[in-house]
Amino acid sequence: MTDSTLTRRADDGSYDGTVAVVTGGASGLGKAIAEELYRRGSTVYCLDLTPEQVSAPLIGVHCNIGETASVTAAIAEVVASAHQLDIVVANAGIGAQGDIEANDDDEWMRVLNINVIGSARTVRAALPHLRESSKAAIVFTSSIAAWAGLPQRALYSASKGAISALTLAVATDCLPLGIRVNAVAPGTADTPWVGRLLDSAADPAAERAALESRQPTGRLVQPNEVAEAVAYLASPTSRSTNGVILAVDGGLYSLRPRPNQG
Repeated sequence: MTDSTLTRRADDGSYDGTVAVVTGGASGLGKAIAEELYRRGSTVYCLDLTPEQVSAPLIGVHCNIGETASVTAAIAEVVASAHQLDIVVANAGIGAQGDIEANDDDEWMRVLNINVIGSARTVRAALPHLRESSKAAIVFTSSIAAWAGLPQRALYSASKGAISALTLAVATDCLPLGIRVNAVAPGTADTPWVGRLLDSAADPAAERAALESRQPTGRLVQPNEVAEAVAYLASPTSRSTNGVILAVDGGLYSLRPRPNQG
């Protein structure tokens, strides 16, 4: 299946000839990121549990980031096909709800295995190939939950806090390699996952209004806005942007407006 709406656009050419991997690229933020990188000139491989949902010109590759063998095989498949790898967006993750008492050890291990170790697996498998690129960049997906004390998000917040810390550590280690490492930290985004949370609420309309009003802009973050931020962080022209965790959250982290202030 081909997505006829996805076309290249006039750009500065910096992405031309690059090969990018986006985990979780079949839907949500990952799909928006993959599409934006393609529009700018990359060949984009979407590593996902459901690669059949990926439409050409994007390329779907089956990958379970919770398993080392699956990640290793997926990265090997990309490199065998494209003969290079320049950009890795470690985006895939799962959600978790509840306070500190809500989730047992098994659920903690499941979420951390996907959200934290899964991202580490992806970068670890890609690093030998990124070393060969003159345009190498890694972008992790963190969250506003890493910075702000959101209610009923203890496990999820812990996982994203780990991603933010991991971003800075990997960025430091990769300095001698010429590989830039950054992260994007979205606020509450209008994605299928958030949609499912709203559908399960007792009053979906009231819950959506509460999520929107929590952000100073009064609306949910749009996936394309996160994709634009990732494209900046990964761009070969952003050579001095390194070790940055870029908030795309409508000002939730940094702004303190008065009540009812637009």
